[in-house]
Amino acid sequence: MFGIFKNLFSKKETTQMEKLINEGAFLVDVRTPSEFAEGHVKGSINIPLDQVASQLEKFKEREHIIVFCRSGNRSGQAKMILEQNGFKNVTNGGTWQDVNEAISK
Repeated sequence: MFGIFKNLFSKKETTQMEKLINEGAFLVDVRTPSEFAEGHVKGSINIPLDQVASQLEKFKEREHIIVFCRSGNRSGQAKMILEQNGFKNVTNGGTWQDVNEAISK
């Protein structure tokens, strides 16, 4: 099953995400605070999915935004919310482990 998720992100997308991270992307974990507390990406902030729409101010003036969660589902929803509010620079990073791995490279 994890192979399916692993194949969701092509090598090109992973390389692009690594580039954005190296350029200082705003890293946003949209999981719950308790999930975030169990483990998270160093340098990321926690804005749970149900709070994204009410905290749009935190996303303004950010050159690149990478959202991520446990499976990639909530981050996909967060990306959609942000895009519906005019943000064009949002990347769905998938799982927090994917983003953590990209940082480690």
